[in-house]
Amino acid sequence: MSDFGVVLTAMVTPFKEDGKVNYEAAANLAQRLVANGSDGLVVAGTTGEAPTLTEEEKIRLFSVITEAVGGKAMVIAGTGSYSTADSVRLTVAAEKTGVDGVMLVSPYYNKPTQEGLYQHFKTVATATKLPVIIYNIPGRTGVNIEAKTLVRLAKDVPNIVAVKEASGDLDQVAKIRRELPASFLIYSGEDHLTLPILSVGGHGVISVASHLVGMEIKEMCTLFHQGEVAKAREIHLKLWPLFKALFVRTNPIPVKTALNLLGFNVGGFRLPLCEAGEDELAPVKTELKALGLI
Repeated sequence: MSDFGVVLTAMVTPFKEDGKVNYEAAANLAQRLVANGSDGLVVAGTTGEAPTLTEEEKIRLFSVITEAVGGKAMVIAGTGSYSTADSVRLTVAAEKTGVDGVMLVSPYYNKPTQEGLYQHFKTVATATKLPVIIYNIPGRTGVNIEAKTLVRLAKDVPNIVAVKEASGDLDQVAKIRRELPASFLIYSGEDHLTLPILSVGGHGVISVASHLVGMEIKEMCTLFHQGEVAKAREIHLKLWPLFKALFVRTNPIPVKTALNLLGFNVGGFRLPLCEAGEDELAPVKTELKALGLI
């Protein structure tokens, strides 16, 4: 069984004022996250603005983060894209950097069929010995990885060992849990649905909010798994307004803004993402204050 941990942070990518990747800040942030509840880090995923990173930047990030926290936390490389060939190439390169696993997002924009999804993920996964997390986020990719497709993949490809589920469909999560053994890990891909997904067989969360409240999210998940459901629910309800506030604008705009407010210089964004206005981000500041973070 490949257990990446319970709380993985979908890590932002810090940038310098000139728009270049700030690798030193990335290493420092990684160390801070691991010290504050993260069992692992997903590098160069959606929250890391992966579509705007070059292949060279991603590979260097994988190396830098592995050097910074390797042996202390799991490092998962985001190597998926809409191109199967490109995904294979980056996955092979990522394996050489020493990462612990890869995450493959569903191909976006080109909207493959379920058979196309199956062939894509099978092709990429069989190109590596690393364990693979499949990432289902139809709101961004335009296509849902149906439960039957994921189950087929998990049964046919031994190193496909987990899914990050961000479809928002608890029925889909339940179908996956019914069909696959407990060794296949289901991660919530949305902070506000972590507790509901745990209730139908989820293992943990690949989180954005853990940049800010990682210890609390870790405690919530631990309490749930220990059978302390009421206490876990208290934490969920306490953090729920923050979970929602972090998505008042496109992720990672709110969480990067929050980190900068807290004094962690992660810089700005690469176009087409850009700064949001003060009024747009007011809910983020409100919730940070409510939790005593600023």
